[in-house]
Amino acid sequence: MQMGMVGLGRMGANMVRRLIRGGHNCIVSDHAPANVQQIAGEGAIGSASLADLVSKLTPPRAVWMMIPAGDPTEKTALALGELLQRGDIIIDGGNSYFKDDVRRSKLVEQRGISYVDVGTSGGVWGLDRGYCMMIGGPQKIVEYLDPIFHTLAPGKGSIPRTPGRDKLGGTSEEGYIYCGPSGSGHFVKMVHNGIEYGLMQAYAEGFDIMRNSNSTALPEEIRYNLKLEDIAEVWRRGSVVSSWLLDLTAMALVENPALSEFTGQVADSGEGRWTVEAAMEESVPCEVITSALFTRFRSRQGNTFAEKLLSAMRNKFGGHVEQAAAAK
Repeated sequence: MQMGMVGLGRMGANMVRRLIRGGHNCIVSDHAPANVQQIAGEGAIGSASLADLVSKLTPPRAVWMMIPAGDPTEKTALALGELLQRGDIIIDGGNSYFKDDVRRSKLVEQRGISYVDVGTSGGVWGLDRGYCMMIGGPQKIVEYLDPIFHTLAPGKGSIPRTPGRDKLGGTSEEGYIYCGPSGSGHFVKMVHNGIEYGLMQAYAEGFDIMRNSNSTALPEEIRYNLKLEDIAEVWRRGSVVSSWLLDLTAMALVENPALSEFTGQVADSGEGRWTVEAAMEESVPCEVITSALFTRFRSRQGNTFAEKLLSAMRNKFGGHVEQAAAAK
């Protein structure tokens, strides 16, 4: 298929590379001309502006936005809504708030343009691992775009099949699913990221407890000098707490057991807050996710080893760089 990609950052550029590998034709745009030139040199077709990108696409056009949530996505979606025509498609693959998807889909629908929201997980590793995708929007449009999703997704790989899964069908085993109408894809991704907050916090606290097991405040007979890098490694192998996050934790601890390159100031990119808000709207208790979110707020006032480990995990899976502390 042919597709436009707006945004060539950590994930957008690699998604284009994966699509090109899969035989798709990509027209690309980015606020940094150097990024466009780089990807154009790898087989994409560059464009100088959104209008130029749209002009190089053949109707029905599909344009994927892979840019920061909030104002950048809002402005780009509205601009595309003016440039595209009836029958065209806007795809938001960033981490947008699901209620914004619902509102924007209604706006562009008035011009006959379809809006698809794709919660995308895979971070900086997606080029080779593929991207897990949770998709919302008009079902027929999502089905039309299936070749794009199929190429970006991880595929079945070597993961053992869930017993009884063969009776259910669908694309979930390939690494992507249709969730429902507008906003549902980003809703599921929002909760996914809320859960991620809780998982990361549990690992971070556990490793901090082990790191402090040699404290002089403890009786000498129960002081232990534990090798955290070895514990992370052994837990990867047969433990019930094994996961990709633990794999990344093990990598970070091998590279620098003290995590001295991290301050421990942990950012939150919105999804954790939105998950807690959704829980309040539904009257659903979510103590773990809420606590993990509040810990990130507290991390900006003074840092522990646990928060350094949170920063290390975020850097490993998403290339997230710590933000400088705000002046007080």
